[in-house]
Amino acid sequence: MIRLADRLRALTGWRRAAVALAAGLVAALAMPPLDLWPALFAAVPVFLLLLEGTAAGSIATAFGVGWLFGFGYFIMAFHWIGHAFFVNAATYLWMMPFAVGGLSAAMAIYWGLAAALARGFGWRGLGLAGGFAGLLAGAEWLRGRLFTGFPWAAPGLAADGMGAVAQSAALIGMTGLTLLIVLWAGLPLALLQRRGRPVAAGLLLLLPLAWTYGVLRLAVASDADVPEVRLRLVQPNIGQDEKWREDNARHIFDTLQALSSGPTAETPDGIASRTHVIWPESAVPFLIDESPVAKQELARLLGGHSVLITGAIRRDSTSTAAPDDVPVFNSIISFDGNAAVVARYDKWRLVPGGEFLPFAWLLEPLGFRKVVTVPGSFTAGKGPVTLAIPGAPPAAMLVCYEAIFPHNLIEPGKRPGWIVNVTNDGWFGHSTGPYQHLAQARLRAIEQGLPIVRVANTGISAVIDSYGRMRASLPIGTRGVIDSGLPVAAAETVYGRFGDAALAVMEVLILLLVWLSSRPWATVARRHSFGQASGP
Repeated sequence: MIRLADRLRALTGWRRAAVALAAGLVAALAMPPLDLWPALFAAVPVFLLLLEGTAAGSIATAFGVGWLFGFGYFIMAFHWIGHAFFVNAATYLWMMPFAVGGLSAAMAIYWGLAAALARGFGWRGLGLAGGFAGLLAGAEWLRGRLFTGFPWAAPGLAADGMGAVAQSAALIGMTGLTLLIVLWAGLPLALLQRRGRPVAAGLLLLLPLAWTYGVLRLAVASDADVPEVRLRLVQPNIGQDEKWREDNARHIFDTLQALSSGPTAETPDGIASRTHVIWPESAVPFLIDESPVAKQELARLLGGHSVLITGAIRRDSTSTAAPDDVPVFNSIISFDGNAAVVARYDKWRLVPGGEFLPFAWLLEPLGFRKVVTVPGSFTAGKGPVTLAIPGAPPAAMLVCYEAIFPHNLIEPGKRPGWIVNVTNDGWFGHSTGPYQHLAQARLRAIEQGLPIVRVANTGISAVIDSYGRMRASLPIGTRGVIDSGLPVAAAETVYGRFGDAALAVMEVLILLLVWLSSRPWATVARRHSFGQASGP
């Protein structure tokens, strides 16, 4: 192992670049649905050895190694995005390499900066493993916030495959998990050097401790449901190439109504015993809240007793703007049993390139277009909102992409009893995207201690309890329903109350440890103890 480590440090030029890129590709295997989290424990030490091998003071080279590692990681983790460009290939396919490659290249900049800083401080061994983990967690925190943010495939998502370890998200959130997992993955580098072994071994003990915490938390988890709330989740499985055809509107609406009302083996009386029916994002290709015919049919369907919560495109009916300039929203609308609108939520985190085109003044003349077609662009809503839902606890609403953000999820001061997440993952077929999207929703449930009811057009629809456990689900490509109770909310979590405060404490502690290990007196002590003259 020592000989292999020396050979990796000695690599230069295209060989170092190729190994850094390959290490990133391997690291991404830790993401769902593969969940091969040990891949990080192989890839991160290789990357750190390459970083150690860069010349002292060569910040640009260190940035390049970090950027290549990140680019390999993201190109593998984001490849599912390319599926969306096949829906209307004649129009959009040429944009795919720019979208997937450009997004991966941009996200890799954060990793390159973390690597450049780590090398700039001259850290090695344990100091490099800890310092890079802390800096990368900081970079990931920024990646989720700057330029609208895009925290998809954060390394902390590897906890999805680590069993009870994922429960630590209730304390430290996804970015805190990123810090710990990258730290643990990098510690084999410190174990190669005798002087770092005791501290590295101690830090590795945090892994079984995190697992033990998760086991204990799950052991006391409630399996209870909210009384008198009976849900029906409808997954119509409408192909993306059919979903927006106007001549298909009647068929789609009829399909949703039939699935909503029909009996199942578990629920032979169908909608009669369901208090709440939930349809996916933009469920129908027309303005359902403006259609008298649709409302009349919904009133018959709901029978005066059931509530419908549906994803829908809506426009601002109070606007006096010209028709093409009327604000259009990607929304969730709640209808009572008589088909009267009782609540609305407008998506406020819009997908760049999907629901709006950044720098449209520059990109539209070059032929770029947003993937979702409405007149102009979607308008962003006002922010997180907790809505009153008849016959159920108040609910927080998330439309699709909003479920990937751990922060600003809940309206301040109005903690709900559950979260409704409607989505249309039909854009991404049977790729890894829907699985990763589901895994992020599960982390949100753990972080907030709230159940999430996730309804997807083509799957994966699921009822997730407050501990991230799947109560029921429908696989991708399946048409059907889920009849379920609503899991009760857990007590407010540390992360739900304080957000990333615990992450800030962890950052200070890990960087303090790295700083202490790099002080001259520490080097002298190590020389006295081990007879070694090399740096930290």
